Amino acid sequence: MSEYLTIAEVIIWVLLIATILIQNKQVALNLTSMGGGMGEVTKRGADKVLHNATIFLGSLFLIISILLFVSN
Repeated sequence: MSEYLTIAEVIIWVLLIATILIQNKQVALNLTSMGGGMGEVTKRGADKVLHNATIFLGSLFLIISILLFVSN
């Protein structure tokens, strides 16, 4: 059973790294609008899907890691 969990953990690990690396990291910091004129930044479309996938894969990775720890 732990062999299957280890294989699943490696697959989720690779998918998690891939989803983190393909996310858009171009965040602009506008220092001129510090007077309260900054709008709220929301994720839309593919950014939101990748963000949610990262949270899901991270949670799944954590659960499988705990299961592997407890089973040994």
